[in-house]
Order: sequence, then C-alpha cells, then structure tokens
Amino acid sequence: MSSDQKPSVGRIVHYVSYGSPVQPDGTQVFACECRAATITEVGDASVVGLCVLNPSGLFFHALSDGGCSHDETMKPGGTWHWPERV
Repeated sequence: MSSDQKPSVGRIVHYVSYGSPVQPDGTQVFACECRAATITEVGDASVVGLCVLNPSGLFFHALSDGGCSHDETMKPGGTWHWPERV
C-alpha cells in the first residue's frame, strides 16, 4: 500500500467484484469489475469494511464478516485498492 494513503472511514476506494461463476466453456456471464466503494470501518491498514455501489444496489461487506483485504497488484475478486489516477 502506498505510504501516503491510509484507509479511513468515508474514503472512496475500488472494490473488485467476483463476477459470476465460470461456465464449462470458460466464459463468465459477468466478469470481475471495479466498483466504487466507501470505507465504512477500518480493521487495520489492509482490511476494511465497505459499502459497495453496484448498478443494482448497495452491497455491505462488514469487518464482522471478514472485511475486504487490500490488493494493489493482482486485484482479485473480493479485494479493494485505491482508485487509479487518470
């Protein structure tokens, strides 16, 4: 994690969705995608609770349910990272 950014309640981050299950032919109906999310709780420097903003509604991932881990490099489903600079 970048040393100049620290997770805190209210910060906007990207949550990587899991996507739909992989079908026998190797395709997915819905691919993994970055979604806007707001930090709602901070467990430590890398695990946070999130409110994820999806086109179909809100998704809450609380610390009590395990939170979401930070992953800036691989960005697998179920993790969060800082938004890319554009």
